[in-house]
Amino acid sequence: MGRMNGDGIGGAAAVVGGAASVQVGAAIGATIFPLVGPAGVVALRQAVAAVALLAVARPRRRDLTWSVLRPAMLLGGVLVVMNLALYAAVERIGLGPAVTIEFLGPLALAILGSRRRIDLVAAVLAAAGVVLLTGTVPGIDPLGIAFALAAAAAWAAYILLSQRAGRSLPGVQATAVATTVAAILTVPLLVVVLLGLEPGAIALVLGVGAIAGLLSSAIPYSIDVMVLRRMPRQRFAVLQSVHPAAAALAGLVVLGEALAAWQLVGLGLVTAANVLAVGFRSRTRTRARAGAGARRPDAPPRAAAAAS
Repeated sequence: MGRMNGDGIGGAAAVVGGAASVQVGAAIGATIFPLVGPAGVVALRQAVAAVALLAVARPRRRDLTWSVLRPAMLLGGVLVVMNLALYAAVERIGLGPAVTIEFLGPLALAILGSRRRIDLVAAVLAAAGVVLLTGTVPGIDPLGIAFALAAAAAWAAYILLSQRAGRSLPGVQATAVATTVAAILTVPLLVVVLLGLEPGAIALVLGVGAIAGLLSSAIPYSIDVMVLRRMPRQRFAVLQSVHPAAAALAGLVVLGEALAAWQLVGLGLVTAANVLAVGFRSRTRTRARAGAGARRPDAPPRAAAAAS
């Protein structure tokens, strides 16, 4: 992990791998909806992730001051909201559509406050994609769409807080603290779920919950926190473009959820909107830095501009 940097292939590959892990784990977790519901899956995920990460991170008490803990604790609350909203959406509208709508969160973060025309185009593309994804399906659950939008807002907050938490605590300690907070918040749900299970179903639920917790929480959250220490937020947001496609594929393979042709077009438009908005911005900034570096050190900015 120490070699991950904002410009390296290793960091990018880690983010893409983490995205695939999230969606496969989400699909596996959805298989036990009939037994424990979305809230039960979230509670299991957070408990497994907390145990796994605390065993690895082992944060020292003397280092955990309030100023250091605060971003990670806020991140834990966001994780609960994001996962509860997402799984509630998955139950109602399917994994691929839910994750694609949720993806509007990182996209909004990338173009928020921008006045560039290219970002307006990206916003229109994203809106058209959501319309195609949801409006072409007769009888789609509006509550599921609302839950997916809530997850989108939480995802944007997750990216911002992951950066802050990762800079405050070394290694995966920030992720460990965040998932522990999330696990504590969801303990009541976990108790209710386990008490309501038939004895013969407990082993299955715990096994699936363990797999979902590792794939969807412990592994990808650790990757995100560590990569965001060095990777620019805009580049990270571009790499998140793989989430809708990964979710659609995981939904098809694991859950048997096939998207209609127009829904696939909508998914593609939302993904393209993110690449367009964030990728164009990254190239613009790179060129600006290159131009600044090409100026003579002893030449004032106006003179350098005139010379070019």
